[in-house]
Amino acid sequence: MKRTFLKTVAATAALAMTGGFTKLATASTIITGAGASLPFPIYSRWAEAYRAATGVQLNYQSIGSSAGIRQIRARTVTFGATDAPVSGADLERDGMVQFPAIIAGVVPMYNLEGFRPGELRLTGQLLADMFSGRIVNWNDPRIAAVNPGRTFPNQGITVVHRADGSGTTFVFTDYLSAVSPEWASSIGRGATVRWPAASSIGGRGSEGLSAIVARTRGAIGYVEFSYARRNNIPHMAMQNAAGNFVQPDDRTFSAAAAAIDWFSVPGMGVSMVNAAGANSWPMATASFILMYKQPANVAESNAVLAYFDWAFRNGDALALEMDFVPIPDTLAEAIRTRVWNQIRRA
Repeated sequence: MKRTFLKTVAATAALAMTGGFTKLATASTIITGAGASLPFPIYSRWAEAYRAATGVQLNYQSIGSSAGIRQIRARTVTFGATDAPVSGADLERDGMVQFPAIIAGVVPMYNLEGFRPGELRLTGQLLADMFSGRIVNWNDPRIAAVNPGRTFPNQGITVVHRADGSGTTFVFTDYLSAVSPEWASSIGRGATVRWPAASSIGGRGSEGLSAIVARTRGAIGYVEFSYARRNNIPHMAMQNAAGNFVQPDDRTFSAAAAAIDWFSVPGMGVSMVNAAGANSWPMATASFILMYKQPANVAESNAVLAYFDWAFRNGDALALEMDFVPIPDTLAEAIRTRVWNQIRRA
């Protein structure tokens, strides 16, 4: 099902200008966007293929969801990207639309000798207790109880979190709030929160957080799955809402997204955490795009629509290669007809 990058470019180049929206961009166009670091790997990969096929260039700054929202509100970019969806009321106030562009999964990752990726198992409550500082050592018997037959070192746990406003943090803390009443009442969810564990260390961006976990023995952190894979940092298996321990991959992310009613919430900002289903990954999420209904530069706004229209039509194989889940065709068509039609194009 997965193809190499070069094959995908060759296969899609002939199709690149066939969609109605793709005709709105020219080879001299530069698309500007900023925000979430979670989708940066796939937006960059799509950008390579799109430029090869059309000559149009994407300039996307991976600066975190909160900063991306600030930049689109300041109109310094043509689109913003966030994993923490903006509320319907705020979208209405700002005159913007919001739509999901890709589906991904946030994973806990760790640096612990003797464990390969996916071998260490945790429940949501244990994860919350580790990040809140209630569990401070890897040889805690509660961790051993869900990992029978494994030996854990007498080593302290270093909690690594995002230091900047982050949609990944929003998804992670949304999940911890869903599975731990203590976390929900004392810390809650947000793009930034007060991290209570005494051992907490902050890193800027997914790249910075990943680098700290990679060099710190006994560390635990959270990141979008492709960052963990790309940096060879082990991820955990997690117990889902059905009580099953599952691994992060495109199948478990898809399972979490299967029953979502995207238009049940204004702005499509539906939470996917702790989704029902035997195979659902409990920290699946969509990453969202923000655009103005009345853009200051219609040509640049049209170019953004052209880029995402191309990605929805031709970018599925690349998304799967990068451990993301593409937006289903039916949802993409609903976005075109129910969201993009609110944006002025001429």
